[in-house]
Amino acid sequence: MRTFILIAVAVLFGGSANADEAFPGHRVVGNTYYVGSKALATYLITTPEGHILINSGFEETVPLIRASVESLGFNMRDVKIILASHAHSDHVAGHALLKELTGAKVFVMRGDDGVISSGGKGQYLYEDSLWKECEVDRVLKDRDEVKLGGTTLVARLTPGHTRGCTTWAWSETDGDKNFNVVVIGSPNVNPGYRLVENKEYPEIAADYAKTFEVLKSLPCDIFLGAHGDYYGMLAKYERLKDAEKNPFRDPDGYRDYVELKEKAYRKTLAEQLKQKSNP
Repeated sequence: MRTFILIAVAVLFGGSANADEAFPGHRVVGNTYYVGSKALATYLITTPEGHILINSGFEETVPLIRASVESLGFNMRDVKIILASHAHSDHVAGHALLKELTGAKVFVMRGDDGVISSGGKGQYLYEDSLWKECEVDRVLKDRDEVKLGGTTLVARLTPGHTRGCTTWAWSETDGDKNFNVVVIGSPNVNPGYRLVENKEYPEIAADYAKTFEVLKSLPCDIFLGAHGDYYGMLAKYERLKDAEKNPFRDPDGYRDYVELKEKAYRKTLAEQLKQKSNP
């Protein structure tokens, strides 16, 4: 299943045979940094009292994350909290190793907590994709706040992709300006997902509908996501050195992306409802 997931991700990056490869760590805005691989996004939020990481990737991704964190001048032992976008192996299979390396606490949205603590058991569709069990120190609910060193991240439940899929939102100060940062968990309807008559996840269609309402309600200046391709990370990174304006500041791109994914969801739902009425 890991191979299947990597192949699917690789397609998004022009057919790269190794999409989970090293990528330069870089500052996004304020105290927010990208420290993930080429395909699997991980974010470091630094504070005077320690740091927060969002997503761990696969176990094999963790050394890449460590290298990026250290290349930016930070220490992995200063990571105090580990968060997640959603409980699929390409985002959380490295949680146990990351927790072991840092001693950090793991916070997970309700709905994904049991999947992470059991090492992948109980997830919809990818039940054969298992990883090392990871203790969950705090179970979150919608709108819970994660606070550290004067920084407050807000956890928004955006379910469907997984039951506990989480979109993270917070404010960053850069110079004399404040920016609303949003890391979208995932609004994607994956191949094989059943939105109609889904016995394993009966509320999946309604959950996706709730997700799009939440995403459309969030103010967003800095658009980020669980995968860099959500927000065109590769192209924006190339513009980072020469751009007068921060290329990650992209409220229009955020709105366009959410609209695109909502249309795709509605199209899939309509097709599956038609199949149901015309067997």
